[in-house]
Amino acid sequence: MRTITVVGASIAGLSAARALRAQEFAGRIIVIGDETHEPYDRPPLSKGFLDGSASLDDITLSTPDDKLLDIDWRLGSKAAALDTSARAVVLETGERVVTDGVVLATGARAREMPGPAGVHTLRTLNDAIALKEALKQGGSLVVIGAGFIGAEVASTARQLGLDVTVVEALPTPMAGPLGTQMGQVCADLHRRNGVRLITGVPVAALLGDDRVRAVLLADGREIPADAVVVGIGAIPNVEWLRGSGLAIEGGVVTDARCVTTVPNVVAVGDCASAFNEHAGCVLRLEHWTSAVQQPKIAAAGLLGRTSVHAARFSVPYFWSDQYGSHLQFAGHRRDGDVAEIVEGSPDGPFAAVYRRDSRPVAVLAVDQPRVFGRWRRELASEGVLS
Repeated sequence: MRTITVVGASIAGLSAARALRAQEFAGRIIVIGDETHEPYDRPPLSKGFLDGSASLDDITLSTPDDKLLDIDWRLGSKAAALDTSARAVVLETGERVVTDGVVLATGARAREMPGPAGVHTLRTLNDAIALKEALKQGGSLVVIGAGFIGAEVASTARQLGLDVTVVEALPTPMAGPLGTQMGQVCADLHRRNGVRLITGVPVAALLGDDRVRAVLLADGREIPADAVVVGIGAIPNVEWLRGSGLAIEGGVVTDARCVTTVPNVVAVGDCASAFNEHAGCVLRLEHWTSAVQQPKIAAAGLLGRTSVHAARFSVPYFWSDQYGSHLQFAGHRRDGDVAEIVEGSPDGPFAAVYRRDSRPVAVLAVDQPRVFGRWRRELASEGVLS
């Protein structure tokens, strides 16, 4: 291969370029990104950048060493199609970038909810800048969705002195990844910090003419709002790949080595639905750790090398900072798995292990890094789950 094109200029795309050079690819690397900003770290957007404790310089991902990578950056350029027959990435401008290999790292975008001005999502740096200005006005904030983004925004807004209400359609916050039992622990965390939490009720509409004034719930209640943040999940950016021959099911389908159904094309990060050797199934992981680890595997697969083993990175892992507490989760939970607290108690630092037929499959910890690290290593040694 003489030229490899990376589509996506966030953490997964930059990590792919770094991995290619680390694995001694000496050819041309082109990185295409639709944002004009240089790569930046997204996790601080809902925390330090939002509350003003982290600057743009603090969240910039590029380092002085990255200049030695000799990357051809194409920022502010959006990919419109992948012509696999001609080995070309087609841009919206009509330009065709001919390449020998492609790394798909286009990530995902926030799922939106129609409404008037004052309704925000949080995915990009521009989103964070706009929301930061809104929070400076104070008043009341309604957060729709109690997942990671929603919980972290609620935490930051509460720290800034806003009156915060979180609305979640599921029975508890983060019921999907954590289950309702441990989701209740997250619910208690919200309430202990003065956040009003409404669960089990979906949102019917966002009210207001020129500007949002309230959130209407399905049960008829109206929750006053000076600003609203919609945190109801993300949609993988894969529409532009239709007709390319790639298998797409909730994301670009890959094997454990991030290799797609089209030769010389790999996919990483939030846009990839990859087979996970720990879980024993295909997962689309929207986690920072995956966006850093998968490119190492993908680069090896694209270059035809076997030095990087997918199993080494197969245990899913994420973290979240909320109300001064550090939440860590590793593994893959399914309905029916039973969580048992093995250290501490739910109203303070604790660790809980999820078991399936007595076998540990996941671990959740709040402010228990050492215990968490021990169980995370044990999960990695368990191998493939069933």
